Amino acid sequence: MSVLDNFETWKGFLANRLQQAQQQGMDQQTISNVAAEVGDYLAQSVEAKNGEEAVLKELWNAATEQEQQAIANIMVKLVQNK
Repeated sequence: MSVLDNFETWKGFLANRLQQAQQQGMDQQTISNVAAEVGDYLAQSVEAKNGEEAVLKELWNAATEQEQQAIANIMVKLVQNK
């Protein structure tokens, strides 16, 4: 089972990776940049496995680069609050 199969599992995976990055001293700007790179990769290269991912992919593909950065930042905030 892939972490992408279930949105809650995906959020948990992201939360764990975010916590690891913070523990290793990665600053918020770097985390934000990496999140945008991951979002771009997923939108371009990975088929959505559920409805939530499909919506995110559509939003990402419709967004400008600045808006994509905002989406990435929101995803980081979403899993920080978990």
